[in-house]
Amino acid sequence: MASNPVLLIIEDDAAFARTLQRSFQRRDYEVVLAEGPAELPALLAQRTPDYAVVDLKLAGSSGLACVETLRAHDPDTVIVVLTGYASISTAVQAIKLGATSYLAKPANTDDIERAFGMTLGDADVPIGDRQTSIKTIEWERINETLEATGFNVSETARRLGMHRRTLARKLEKRRIS
Repeated sequence: MASNPVLLIIEDDAAFARTLQRSFQRRDYEVVLAEGPAELPALLAQRTPDYAVVDLKLAGSSGLACVETLRAHDPDTVIVVLTGYASISTAVQAIKLGATSYLAKPANTDDIERAFGMTLGDADVPIGDRQTSIKTIEWERINETLEATGFNVSETARRLGMHRRTLARKLEKRRIS
């Protein structure tokens, strides 16, 4: 008898993690939860996940470290990064470190499971000729700087030459949860 696929969810939002867990368990996945990179060594010593869903911004750390650890542990693990702070720079880094897909929140179980099946890129994806807006460029720069500072809001604000509260308002306004 074939065993159920093992899914590791690395998410520091306990309510969201439990919601994903229940949803995937209904789809016959064996689900293991972790809040951050500190829990990975012990979990990976016990089992190797077939799939992993990793939140990009974890309390006090980056999910990118988890992607790197998972990929080093088993190159066959299919890794999907979820984020409420989507940016081109973090997407590129996630893919370079071994993520299979990168999804902006809100993403549901169907979106994530679809991403599990898309292990190769799509060369036929349409390329638009739309110019990037100033707001998008600003958002990309904020996210790039956030990543460079390890998601330290005060240091990011300093590097961008803006007040910390202004940056916090921008992040709260653009947050996708």
